[in-house]
Amino acid sequence: MIPSSYPARDEIAHLTARMLLEAQAVHFNAEAPFTLASGKSSPTYIDCRRLISFPRIRATLMDFLAVTVMRDAGFEAFDNIAGGETAGIPFAALIAERMGLPMSYVRKKPKGYGRNARIEGTIRDGDRVLLVEDLTTDGGSKLSFVDAIRDTGAICAHTAVIFYYGIFAGTRATLADHGVTLHHLCTWWDVLAAAREAGNVDAVTLDTVETFLRDPASWQSAHG
Repeated sequence: MIPSSYPARDEIAHLTARMLLEAQAVHFNAEAPFTLASGKSSPTYIDCRRLISFPRIRATLMDFLAVTVMRDAGFEAFDNIAGGETAGIPFAALIAERMGLPMSYVRKKPKGYGRNARIEGTIRDGDRVLLVEDLTTDGGSKLSFVDAIRDTGAICAHTAVIFYYGIFAGTRATLADHGVTLHHLCTWWDVLAAAREAGNVDAVTLDTVETFLRDPASWQSAHG
């Protein structure tokens, strides 16, 4: 069912950050930094996959994401919802259900046998497709999914995520240069503010995280 309530954007960001913390999807470790998919280090890590195990949280977040996309892109803007393998698949299914639209998903690469397809499900020529993922860092990983969708003859000009890092310069420009608009619920700044408000993480760790967020490149250079 399509949500009928529309919280203010800042309230959505605040509540989303609180839910990520409550579901323990946010990890802090300033002493033994995490390694990101890029190979670079970080004192923080977000695991949105955990959210599928929390029914009330996932339902609320999917309501938020659906209304955000409809408010920003239009109520009749899409014909198909596509999830990116693998983390985006469950969220795409939930958004498709809310918006009453077909759902498909995009593989990271052809599966190597059978039809050797990257698209599972049905995307028709001319379909306006919303790409749904769990999060985005610098936006680069989205481009391969977008291209695979466009190879079917469909249009993919929007992507929606729960969490957007919001700290790497050029992310929106990278997507915009590819003809893609990003929609998101919250950023690291929202999570950091919520963590300070909750008081469950020591101030020294959060100060280290803030140093990283303000200048990721310098922090990563100093920490391998």
